[in-house]
Amino acid sequence: MAHRICPWWAGYLLASPLRRWMGQDPVEILGPYVHEGMTILEPGPGMGFFTLPLARLAGKSGRVIAVDLQPKMIEGLKRRAAKAHLLDRIDARVTSADTMALDDLAGQVDFTLAFAMVHEFPDPARFFVEAARASKVGARLLLAEPRGHVNEEKFGTELKDAAAAQFELTQRLSIRRSQAALLTRIS
Repeated sequence: MAHRICPWWAGYLLASPLRRWMGQDPVEILGPYVHEGMTILEPGPGMGFFTLPLARLAGKSGRVIAVDLQPKMIEGLKRRAAKAHLLDRIDARVTSADTMALDDLAGQVDFTLAFAMVHEFPDPARFFVEAARASKVGARLLLAEPRGHVNEEKFGTELKDAAAAQFELTQRLSIRRSQAALLTRIS
């Protein structure tokens, strides 16, 4: 099957505040894991539905590295971040489908949010290797995939890929319309 990604124009829909009322409130989902001063990686941020709350939770001393292969998503994210006075906390990067290009972050990331995007990555195993390389030992990764795109078997394969990259399953999470798990970087 050909590799598919969410079209850039869908970013406007995904950034809608209606999403909070439909059971995906970023602060409720991320609040227990993200704190002031953290370095956060968010691959596939779209136009920033989670990015802006992540930047608020990380505070002035934290930062969010948002990487997306679609320039229009990153442009939309930057516009929204500037309007919210959060652009100084967000490092928004355009990457390629082959790599997230995170070499400059080796061992620096405290938390990664992989929300509804690993199934779009051409090689999920490579995604987890790159995320692990960027993460500190003990860093957490919240993996959530939409049930409509990722069944239990495919999610299980993603968890195995994560384990091979040194992420240990800490807890299965309950996020509406999602398969979700919290993982911890073990070595």
